[in-house]
Amino acid sequence: MLLRTGLGRDTLARIPADARPLVEPGALRPRVLHLGLGAFHRAHQAVYTERAAAAAGEPWGIAVVAPRSADTAAALRAQDCLYSVTERGVDGSRTFVVGSVVEALALGPDAARVDALLTDPDVAVVTLTITEKGHHRRPDGTLDTTDPAIAADLAAGPDGARTVVGRLAAGLAARMRAGAAPISVVSCDNMSANGTALAAVVRGFVAASSWPDRDRVLELMAAAVTFPSTIVDRIVPATTDVDREAAAAALGVVDALPVVGEPYRQWVLEDRFAGPRPPWERDGALVVPDVAPYQLTKLRLLNGAHSALAYLGLAAGATTIADAMATGWGETLVRTLATEVAPTLPADGPDAAAYAADLVERFDNPRIRHLLRQVGSDGSLKVPERWLPVLRERRAPVLELALAGWVHATRPGPQGQHFGTTDPAAEALAACWRGRDPEATVRGLLDAIGAPDLAATDGLVTAVAAHLPALSAGRVEL
Repeated sequence: MLLRTGLGRDTLARIPADARPLVEPGALRPRVLHLGLGAFHRAHQAVYTERAAAAAGEPWGIAVVAPRSADTAAALRAQDCLYSVTERGVDGSRTFVVGSVVEALALGPDAARVDALLTDPDVAVVTLTITEKGHHRRPDGTLDTTDPAIAADLAAGPDGARTVVGRLAAGLAARMRAGAAPISVVSCDNMSANGTALAAVVRGFVAASSWPDRDRVLELMAAAVTFPSTIVDRIVPATTDVDREAAAAALGVVDALPVVGEPYRQWVLEDRFAGPRPPWERDGALVVPDVAPYQLTKLRLLNGAHSALAYLGLAAGATTIADAMATGWGETLVRTLATEVAPTLPADGPDAAAYAADLVERFDNPRIRHLLRQVGSDGSLKVPERWLPVLRERRAPVLELALAGWVHATRPGPQGQHFGTTDPAAEALAACWRGRDPEATVRGLLDAIGAPDLAATDGLVTAVAAHLPALSAGRVEL
């Protein structure tokens, strides 16, 4: 392998002209603070922000914060916060460098700088990709103050918070006390009503704190902090060594943090901002009065089908979403699931059949290696939102089969869950298998994920349990 120079501002001239950033990174300043330095943000919001800044000629730079991995932040700083995105379509790939990130921080070591940005009047927007787990919610949506990480933050005081929720709450409180400009806090996580969910835990943290002015802080936040809900969509699989080598070959320099995604991307934002924001609509984002129709369609069709393909594909011995689609049942699963779910969707939302047709095309893309093990992780958090509301409304045989796929995947294995998926509730889920018959296991698992009503629904439990023998034998029987 040829040795190549690393990516950085001083090597941009070496890469192809059409792969260089659309903005001059040195001309931007941190006006957006992003919490959650992962591949999805780099392939989604950072791309939208760069193109919005370029189109408007405005200096919308992003300061990104890694909640846990200081190494990732350091690697990004080492290449002047530049990185590449490779879009892989059926007909070929395109690699380009993104320049909208201007600062990379780690939440713990750089807490003082994070706090300074949260109180900086020039920072008008905070965005977050911290996943469902990062919200530390109880099943009813309120902050779980008994969670050890949250309890430690509350005990440590505003300067010692280590969770994103605690750090954000403390920073916003400091901003309110300083009388700084209003600010918009934008969740970009795959959760129903993600803005409302984030607002609940942040405000819940302030309310649970021992700060003497917490009531005043909450009053000021109500007037000066908004939490718009959003829908984000782009398939961004985990980066592999093959992806890294391909990015280096396309650029002619080594990128330590490349990301790969499908060509498709979508961002729908509730038009509820407290102050200035990047003109994301200049790059195709939708800013709408109500995201609910888009949100429910995406959650129940795209996310719901994704999870179904993951659990059933794992049972059938597949490795990626594209592998599952290449079976004799993959396309039928996606289209039939859409037919089952359509009656539960808002009439003013996207057409379910057309949406499913787009999903089939996207999921079929063999150049996107989205691992089923990755998609199937954290099922105890995903399944309740993606499938259970539909099953409460109507009988849905394909969703019942998918639920059986999840049940099968929770079976204890030699090293955790049966297929190597991970879940914050793995121990509680594993306990449901000990000394129980199939129907009792299904009931226990539904209880464990906050669905005692469905656990008591005999027809559903019987139907789910009936699928388990075939799945255990590697058969998916639609």
